[in-house]
Amino acid sequence: MDELKTYEGFQPRGSFTEDFYELLSHRRSIRKFKKKKVDKKTIEKLLSAATQAPSGKNRQNWHFFVTQGQKREEYLKYSQKSWLGIKDVLKKKLKPSLYQFTERFFYTLGDAPVIVFCYSLNSPEERYLTSIGSVYMAIENLNLACVVEGLGCCTMGAPLEIKADVDRFLGVTELKEHKKGELELLCAVVIGHPDHDPPKAPRKEGVITWVES
Repeated sequence: MDELKTYEGFQPRGSFTEDFYELLSHRRSIRKFKKKKVDKKTIEKLLSAATQAPSGKNRQNWHFFVTQGQKREEYLKYSQKSWLGIKDVLKKKLKPSLYQFTERFFYTLGDAPVIVFCYSLNSPEERYLTSIGSVYMAIENLNLACVVEGLGCCTMGAPLEIKADVDRFLGVTELKEHKKGELELLCAVVIGHPDHDPPKAPRKEGVITWVES
């Protein structure tokens, strides 16, 4: 039997390490986009990056539904409906100018030409939180890949306010996995060419506890 080779990991070259941490610092949520299409090859590249994420038991249980063009336009009325479920909470939290900007975003999705709806294929063979956690790791890969490609994106939980509507809109209700109660919407990611450069929100402190002997 051949001996197992020791995994030595990826060996960064040149300024890769610095570039990686700079990449993380540049990720932010974009809510205003240029009216410019994203070509299909780039979208495929982004989703390929997403699927490089780890997953529980290597189930790779993510599923992405991509909408563009007319289908994207049709979704706007659902986006506006999802706003109704969160607007009162945001009104208490946001300054008036930011609240108005956010409201406009929900009515137009900031002119983002691509919406990716992210689903988890759950299974009794895997713990629920592990399943959805695996998909969110893929979504973070997608976020970072957008930065590398010079694109902007915004991960949205608002579609969960109208989960049943979104399922029907995408035709998910007709899939056997959905009928078995296994296919679950987690969020949507809007993608496009950024048309603003919002500041990065300060990171919270006091979120790390060292547990040592």
